[in-house]
Amino acid sequence: MTNDAPFAGLPEAPCFTVVSTTVTDGGAWPAEQHASALPGGKDISPQLSWSGAPEETRSYAVTVYDPDAPTGSGFWHWAVADIPATVTELPEGAGGDSGSGLPEGAFQLPNDMRTARFVGAAPPAGHGPHRYLIVVHALDVASIGVPADATPAVLGFTMAGHILGRAVLTVTAETPA
Repeated sequence: MTNDAPFAGLPEAPCFTVVSTTVTDGGAWPAEQHASALPGGKDISPQLSWSGAPEETRSYAVTVYDPDAPTGSGFWHWAVADIPATVTELPEGAGGDSGSGLPEGAFQLPNDMRTARFVGAAPPAGHGPHRYLIVVHALDVASIGVPADATPAVLGFTMAGHILGRAVLTVTAETPA
């Protein structure tokens, strides 16, 4: 495994709660959330609901990141920016090609496959278990101001000074050798 502290180097942020009807914190990704290249995989983004964010929250961003990918920089599976502060849930499948399940004003950034959509888990065969960090970031701005073609890393860099709180679910996946 790579970084055991994926938020090391970022400002401390109060925690709030995120839950899902699709995945369980500490559990494994269901087959539908795996990459479509794997048997049973359908690249379906998980349902997410959150509560307890700081009162000053003006928008949210959601990211899904694998810090254990053998790339030297992890792997970004999904990034959504400019979710209005009045929204506290994303339905399962919101991260499809059209983004039609996202609230008005929110948009998906290209993941590390360079597609603006959710791409499911697909750790290399025999590489061992990977952690997938599903994070809801509460922000102090209504719009984070990144272009729609920015990378998730640029989103993260831009958000760093605007994070009021963070809610995290960690799920795992492993592809047998």
